[in-house]
Amino acid sequence: MWIVRLALRRPFTFVVMAILIALLGGAAILTTPTDIFPYIDIPVVSVVWSFTGVTPDEMENRIVTVSERAMTTMVNDIEHIASQAYSGVSVTKVFFQPNVKVEPALSLIDRDHCERQPFQGRCRFGSDSLQESGRQSYLGR
Repeated sequence: MWIVRLALRRPFTFVVMAILIALLGGAAILTTPTDIFPYIDIPVVSVVWSFTGVTPDEMENRIVTVSERAMTTMVNDIEHIASQAYSGVSVTKVFFQPNVKVEPALSLIDRDHCERQPFQGRCRFGSDSLQESGRQSYLGR
């Protein structure tokens, strides 16, 4: 109630304050840089398992669960793992802690996980920043 009385006693103060807020707000809007698609570096590795003729339940029980458990014990700095099992295909996304180098983590998943499974050779990896020769050097081959 006191602010209403103050505004009625000194109307010019509130008019000047409103104009000042509008001008500063407009200046802030015009000077703020705008980026529609900012670059966000989320350290993530996707592992795709492909077996034709396998039901989603079998993919989950035989492949996804085993691979998730193996990854959590062999790979460091994992934040969480998200998996989806489809008919004949499963997609496992491994999300890492911020500021983790994805390339060494990718090599750990490749070397320690896929090559030691009984269904070796069925997983594929990709990287936007690392070519096949660079990945091989991380693997020590």
